[in-house]
Amino acid sequence: MTAWIFLTFAILSEVSATMSLRAAVSGSRRWYIVVAIGYVVSFVLLSGALANGMPLGVAYGIWSAVGVALIAVLGKVIFREPLTVVMSFGIVLIVGGVLLVETGSAH
Repeated sequence: MTAWIFLTFAILSEVSATMSLRAAVSGSRRWYIVVAIGYVVSFVLLSGALANGMPLGVAYGIWSAVGVALIAVLGKVIFREPLTVVMSFGIVLIVGGVLLVETGSAH
């Protein structure tokens, strides 16, 4: 269970850093500090999930898939970026693939 907590916070940190990167590009350069800290914290937390027994493929797959989905949705809500039906279907496919990897690793 500890690995999942580390992974959850790694995802939140990575998503925060990526959203801050978008803010830094279009706004104040001070956001780059948040970007750097967020990515470092995210990788430290991801390695915490690995150190607590989560398989690498599962951890990275979930980390990246959930990150992609959250970034796409938050990008639409906060920055008014496009989120088309085709993009949404692609996100569903990514999440489905990660679920298959995760369930396959349970053996």
